[in-house]
Amino acid sequence: MYGSTFGNIFRITTWGESHGRGIGVVVDGCPAGLSLCEEDIQAFLDRRKPGQSRFTTKRKEADQVEILSGVFEGKTTGHPISLMVANTDQRSHDYSEIANCYRPGHADLNYDRKYGFRDYRGGGRSSGRETIGRVAAGAIAAKLLKELGITVSAYTYSIGPVQINRANFSKEEISNNALYMPDTQAAQAAQEYLDKCMRETNSSGGMVECEITGVPAGIGEPAFEKLDAALAKAMFSIGAVKGFEIGEGMEAARLTGLENNDAYRMDTEGQIMKKTNHSGGITGGISDGAPILFRAAFKPTPSIAAPQETVNRQGEEIEIRIKGRHDPIIVPRAVVVVESMAALVILDAMLGSMTTRLDKIKEFFDK
Repeated sequence: MYGSTFGNIFRITTWGESHGRGIGVVVDGCPAGLSLCEEDIQAFLDRRKPGQSRFTTKRKEADQVEILSGVFEGKTTGHPISLMVANTDQRSHDYSEIANCYRPGHADLNYDRKYGFRDYRGGGRSSGRETIGRVAAGAIAAKLLKELGITVSAYTYSIGPVQINRANFSKEEISNNALYMPDTQAAQAAQEYLDKCMRETNSSGGMVECEITGVPAGIGEPAFEKLDAALAKAMFSIGAVKGFEIGEGMEAARLTGLENNDAYRMDTEGQIMKKTNHSGGITGGISDGAPILFRAAFKPTPSIAAPQETVNRQGEEIEIRIKGRHDPIIVPRAVVVVESMAALVILDAMLGSMTTRLDKIKEFFDK
């Protein structure tokens, strides 16, 4: 399937369907010598697996990862790393009633138009379960970035009308609530809002924010491979994402140049630094040394039990109620997906930047 590969040097190819035998990914371009075991990857997958709280689908999947190749005696070999997660709790019969009609908010109709048929069992490749491969690969990228002193941290920024308060921000709180919000008060208000949505057999959208620290200045390209453009592409490749902004984002359109420009100063060590970070850590498509901060907006879960209008394959207008096990909100489980895709982008861009300057190439090969 065209479009299942992502990245230039650190490349991943995801495979599998929601109700097939399994989901997986092949990672190519990972250097040899990285300590890697299944537990490293499992820690990431456990953050996105279903059944974590009342706000996620009740589908029971252990999502246990298996390393099939590319690792020997606990170290990466430099060859393709193949990872697989078996599907063990499919209920394809839950989708039999929608096999002949098109679910609002889903890609069903477009799949029929493009391929002439579709896998109606959970959406096939358009299912959120496809992100398992991304997260597994992202775990490897994040571990490589950690070796370089770079950390990628994502969390829930908002759910419906409830947004975190920067004054209450606490990274420790992110893992203390089911919604992965760094604000205790916002998390409580968001849970109450979601309970209301669930009573009404409805769903909610929200936003994920991601902060990347430790990225040196000079990563990214000035034209078609801008670092912020690469991050935007990565985020929009996640099925439910409908918006992306970095730094001040949409707010920049309401600011003046004096308000939005980041002034430069000298730090105590005689290095140039930015006084503010309205750019979100990327200027002219290239990292400027400040923390990278962006947000991705997720639409509400389209699979809801409330009645909706649609059309079947015979062209008849009908009413549909979606059955099956679905998340009332995508955002909490998508936090680690955003984090993983961001790690893939940053690592790939850093590897691509290794050949930017002749003096650095000569320095490497002269050793």
